[in-house]
Amino acid sequence: MVHTSRKKFFHETIENHAHSMTFPIYQTGSFQMPEGEHYRYSRELNPTVEELSRIISIFESSEATTCTSSGMGAISTTLLSLLRPEKKLIIPYDLFGRTYNFAKDFLREWKVNTIISDIGTDQVISHIEEGAIVFLETVSNPMLTVYDIEKISKTVHEHNGILVVDSTLPTPFNINPLQLGADVVIHSLSKFMSGHNDLIGGSISGSKVLIEKIDSFRRTLGTSMDPNTAFLAIRGLKTLGIRMENINSHALSVSMMLSNSGNFKNIRYPLNPSHPDYRLSTRILYGGSGIVTFDLSNESCSPEKFMRRLNLAKPANTFGGVNSTVSHPWTMSHRSISTEDRKRLGITERTIRLSVGTEEPEDIVKDIILASTEEN
Repeated sequence: MVHTSRKKFFHETIENHAHSMTFPIYQTGSFQMPEGEHYRYSRELNPTVEELSRIISIFESSEATTCTSSGMGAISTTLLSLLRPEKKLIIPYDLFGRTYNFAKDFLREWKVNTIISDIGTDQVISHIEEGAIVFLETVSNPMLTVYDIEKISKTVHEHNGILVVDSTLPTPFNINPLQLGADVVIHSLSKFMSGHNDLIGGSISGSKVLIEKIDSFRRTLGTSMDPNTAFLAIRGLKTLGIRMENINSHALSVSMMLSNSGNFKNIRYPLNPSHPDYRLSTRILYGGSGIVTFDLSNESCSPEKFMRRLNLAKPANTFGGVNSTVSHPWTMSHRSISTEDRKRLGITERTIRLSVGTEEPEDIVKDIILASTEEN
C-alpha cells in the first residue's frame, strides 16, 4: 500500500480585529498603504483567498497554493506559465474536453509541441522526453482511468521535466499526488472540494518556487478568485472528510448494485473489482470518489429519455455535489471534441456519468433502473 496521508480537518485562522470564529469576507478591491503593503490590490492577493490557499495547502501537504477563478483558469494559468514555444507538452487523450482542446488546439497555435499519448500509464511514459511538461488527470473524467503517479513522476524527473496533475475527481481525501512525486496538483474547486454546486473556482498547489512563478503569472493574467467564492470554498472544505467518506462508500455500493442488476454495460468505478486499474486503485487510492460511469443497454431508452425520467438524480453539466447528478458526456462535458476523439476515449452516445451524492445508494440505483427501463 502507498496510500498517502490524509488531512480530514483544519482550523480556520482567527483574525485579530473582531476574533470571528469564521474567517471573514474581505470585500474590497484595494488596501490602505502602507499598512496594506502585503495585500495592495485584491486581483493580486486578498486575505479571504489567502486563507483558502493556506487551507488547501494543508490538505495537499504542499508548500504553497494559489487560487483562481475556475478550474480551467488554474489549468490555463499553470500551463501558460510553464510552457514556451517549441517546449514539449505531453497529455493523454482522456482529459476533460476543454483541457484537451486547450492543449491540442490553442497551445499548438502558440507553437507549443503538444504530444498526445494513448490512454494509460505506460503509454504516457513511452512519450516522455527531456525537459517535457506532462499533464494528466489522476483519475480521468469520465472514463476513470487511474494513472500511476509514482511511476510516471520518476520517469519525468529522470528527464528533468515537470509533472502537473489535475486531481479534481479523487480530491486530497483520497490521494495526495505531491507525496507520490507530482510537482503541481490542480483542482476545480467547483466539484467535490466545495461540494455544494454553488461556486466556480480552482486551485494550484506545489513547491514554493513553482507556485510563486505560477502565481506571478496569475496576477498578470487576471485569473483571480473573488473573496465571496473563497468564503464558500472554505465552508465547503470544512465537511470534505465527512462528505467524501460517505460518497466513497455510496459510490462503491452503487457501482456494485448496477453491475449486479444486468441493466447496464461497461460499468466503471476504480474500486469495483471489474475495473481494469483495480489493483493500482487499491494501492494508491484511499477511496474511489463519487463518479460511476456506465452505458445504457436498453436500446429503446435514449440518453435524453433516461435523463428526463430521473427523479432523484438531476441532469447537470457538473459533478461532485452532495446531491446526485448525471451527465451525458457525448453532448455535455466532451461535446467540444471530435467524434473520432470521443470514440477513442471509449465515450459512446449511450455513455452516462453518474456523480453519486449523499442519498442512500438503494434510492439512487432504484431511480436509475426505473429511468432506464420504464416505457413511455
